[in-house]
Amino acid sequence: MTIKEFAYLAQQRLQSQTGNTLRRSHIYEFLASLFGFNSFASLGVDAVVFQGKQKTKNTPQQNSALYQRCIELGYQPATADVVSSELPAIISEYQITVAKFSHLISKLSSDWSYWDDEYDDDDDLADTITEDWSAFEDDTEGYNFPPRLLSELEGVASKGNASAHYVLALYYSPDNGRGQGSEHWYNLEKQGRTLIGIEKEWADQFAKNLLHDEKYEFHLREASKLGNEDALLDLADVFGDPSFFEQDRSINHDPVRAANIAENLEHIAGLKHWLTIAAEKGHIGSIIRLIEDLDSHDLQRCWTWIYFAQMLGADLAEDDYYAIHEDGSLYDDDVGGPMYVDGRDGINLDPLSKELDSIARQKAQALFESIQ
Repeated sequence: MTIKEFAYLAQQRLQSQTGNTLRRSHIYEFLASLFGFNSFASLGVDAVVFQGKQKTKNTPQQNSALYQRCIELGYQPATADVVSSELPAIISEYQITVAKFSHLISKLSSDWSYWDDEYDDDDDLADTITEDWSAFEDDTEGYNFPPRLLSELEGVASKGNASAHYVLALYYSPDNGRGQGSEHWYNLEKQGRTLIGIEKEWADQFAKNLLHDEKYEFHLREASKLGNEDALLDLADVFGDPSFFEQDRSINHDPVRAANIAENLEHIAGLKHWLTIAAEKGHIGSIIRLIEDLDSHDLQRCWTWIYFAQMLGADLAEDDYYAIHEDGSLYDDDVGGPMYVDGRDGINLDPLSKELDSIARQKAQALFESIQ
């Protein structure tokens, strides 16, 4: 059942129960109110409504919000009473639920910290949002969205929603768990050979992967055109498009990842920008890189980084060497085998004048306080 079909059904049921005429557009507004949004338009910006597995728990606050929305739309209290009591039951019966784009993106990108922090235990809205993701999990350790969710996402994306496009890009991404398939058997089938059994499965899987690759790139580029910064960064990473680094961006990205992508693209301005953000957040590796390379011409700034690192517990003036295995992992005596040495020499800088040294320490203290 599509949401359009559900809205029609709910309209007919509620009209029968209230004995009054209800506008179809108001059914959408009622849905939005029950799911914690001010309007269906605002819901459509941040979330998608679909028929699927639902964790149902309607709260008095939600029913009260639905009642108030009915009154705001001009309905009499008696009608509002019926709608606020009956619509939640209809929603539960047909398993209508909501998934926020931010939550879908978090799941698909495995950003569990965002998912865990988004809801508090007393967040009433949490109980109206799809939370049981076991039904979405694929055997390949990715996520396999139900057809109704994919259909609704495609519909929202087609209307120019950047977040919906980005969700779909992540869904079709090679990172979302796929069977490998076989190009060999795929090509043989294209040449006219009839396949059966496992060979047919491998060929079909390869064809499916090709289709998903096309959809991945399409939705990623569409999300980028619409200004989604995560999509722009992924576009830089996967397809070498430097657009992300060509204009000011928010800092709500992994700065180390952004810096690495900028370096791969040989985008020096982007590299320095994101290394600096990472360093200011306390990433010691970025601090070292700035001192030894991009900020090496500015002695006072380098000392600022040295003092900041000291406050973070890292003495960069000291040599830092350690034992590793051949594969680069830290050496484990229990594993044994050949031992190699990795690390770095301590950083040795020319001294500053007393006045400039004082300024460097003050700036380091300000950086330290900013992340406490």
